[in-house]
Amino acid sequence: MRSFTELHSIDAIDLFTKDNRLSLLYVSRPGCSVCHGLLPQVQTLMENYPEIQLGHINADEVKEVAGHFSIFTVPVILVFVEGKEHIREARIVHMDLLEEKLDKIYKNVAG
Repeated sequence: MRSFTELHSIDAIDLFTKDNRLSLLYVSRPGCSVCHGLLPQVQTLMENYPEIQLGHINADEVKEVAGHFSIFTVPVILVFVEGKEHIREARIVHMDLLEEKLDKIYKNVAG
């Protein structure tokens, strides 16, 4: 399973999405059972996309992340291409649909 880079501030998050051509942010909270159940599924899926850099944000630690990305619930998966958000999945994530969306972006960008 792929591991995530822990991001501890809005500046670090913005730098991460700008510095990486393809990036995925996973926003969660420590006490969220859905977050903990989904994370290993995302890690496994992301093995198919080695060019996508993975970042994790603890919403309890980086409280301003909710306002920065207009997040109203966790978990949230945000996928960025060249610093622009292209995919947003929240709370109940259908892994097969997420994989279809990732495939399209990955084939177009990473080739």
